[in-house]
Amino acid sequence: MHKLFNRLFCLPPPCFLGYRAPETGGNMLQLIRYCFNILHRLHIYFKKQPNFDTQMFLYIPFFCSYSLTMKFYAVARGRRTGIFTSWPDAERQVKGFAGARFKSFKTKQEALAFLEDPSYTNSASSTKNIGFAPPKKKSGHRQPADYEYPENAVMVYTDGGAIGNPGPGGYGVVFETGESFSGGFNLTTNNRMELLAVIVALEALEGETRPICLHSDSRYVVNGITKNWAKAWKRRGWKKSDGTPAMNPDLWQRLLDLLPDLDIRFIWVKGHAGNPLNEACDHLANSTARMPGLPDDTGYLKSRKNSA
Repeated sequence: MHKLFNRLFCLPPPCFLGYRAPETGGNMLQLIRYCFNILHRLHIYFKKQPNFDTQMFLYIPFFCSYSLTMKFYAVARGRRTGIFTSWPDAERQVKGFAGARFKSFKTKQEALAFLEDPSYTNSASSTKNIGFAPPKKKSGHRQPADYEYPENAVMVYTDGGAIGNPGPGGYGVVFETGESFSGGFNLTTNNRMELLAVIVALEALEGETRPICLHSDSRYVVNGITKNWAKAWKRRGWKKSDGTPAMNPDLWQRLLDLLPDLDIRFIWVKGHAGNPLNEACDHLANSTARMPGLPDDTGYLKSRKNSA
């Protein structure tokens, strides 16, 4: 046994075998070569011993293939931050977490550099960016896959709907912190509940100085603000470009009045696509719409009376 220890401890240091430490520019391939050299020496030694089983060294290719494909997943923003060596572990920290920032690397040093500065990228590296993004639509407008969330932003999701449209309706608001709001009416519309969800969210954030990222699955709401439809309707006396009345002027006015004092970004997300916070909003809206004793939506009843 003492001979074995002598052989192990008398091995030359890695640098003499072509391997350099990562901080001096070494890489995984050089480390594998070094390991092969050690295993080769051990193989020569054990072959001379009685009862030696050559099959033990058949596991070497598996060891090498694992080492060559091993990745380090750096999570700069998520439920837990740090470096993970398993994608399922890293995925649990970022899946459904709005504004998650993470990336895979071939070396731990690159992963550490990313954690220190999430904008870090190594142009000489072949690492692949696996940034989290909402599901893509085949056509129409969609959120860019590389959407950059502001630092320290308030994340909020909203949803609303009416059973039968018009019919009993409800809305839901869920903040990333877990705070939520909901409400409903005995007779209303999908669009009114989508609008009211956004209004309730922003009223709760009145006076907020941080950036706000509001996520909604309503094109009507998001485009109404980002494409300035609502402002144009208001300029024309709440009429569309074809002269027909713009619907829900009472709620659009409330929403427009909230915007000047807030730093807000409206972000469209696909509904019923597995986003936990969007699904939570949908659950609140639907469960509220089915509650007994809901109040009247006076704004909707007034609009129906005027159009009759």
